[in-house]
Amino acid sequence: MKSILLLHGAIGAQDQLIPLKEALHALHFDVYVLSFSGHFNRPFKANFSIAQFALELSDFITENKLEQPTVFGYSMGGYVALYLASQQPNLLGKIITLGTKFNWSPEIAAKEIKMLDPITIQEKVPKFAQALNERHGEAWIELLNKTGELMVGLGNNNLLTTERLQRIRNNVLLGLADGDTMVTEQETQFVYENLKQAQRFTVLNAKHPIETVDPEELAKTIQQFVSEEY
Repeated sequence: MKSILLLHGAIGAQDQLIPLKEALHALHFDVYVLSFSGHFNRPFKANFSIAQFALELSDFITENKLEQPTVFGYSMGGYVALYLASQQPNLLGKIITLGTKFNWSPEIAAKEIKMLDPITIQEKVPKFAQALNERHGEAWIELLNKTGELMVGLGNNNLLTTERLQRIRNNVLLGLADGDTMVTEQETQFVYENLKQAQRFTVLNAKHPIETVDPEELAKTIQQFVSEEY
């Protein structure tokens, strides 16, 4: 049975990946899921950053005795996986990303963090505020604030530089939904062109939120990629 590890996106958690987990189980994968610190009622670490999440991913692989597992990373999860692959080339197996934002600048970060204002969310999207509270507990406001700080950090220092991308030796499958308004075709193509071994796929009739993606179709795409020989 092939092992696969699923990673969530920013302000997300492993519960969002349950439909994909079940679809992959049906295809005979041994599925693991990880919630990063500060998410899903997990305590915050002193450091809230891509580097910290990459360390947690590395530790999870070691603790569970996984040997070069396939990693699927949604949004920020894909960024974390690729960053770790650039640092430890032999730790991960194949990598699949979906809806991962690669292009960061101070202007882009400023635009994205506007959508993370807790007061605005509570006033204008109370159901979303309630969902965040149910998913992360009372720390959801702190999580939004720290995520905003993380984005500002990426805007000032995008970790996935061209040099780091070209260090990655893993086989990578880059996914983008056709209705994603957060991630552009151009930034995804740029990363594709700078990876040593990469493919791309498009998810039809979906948007950035993973809840809009058909988990069974995504699982089939992952299965096909994992089964290919290189």
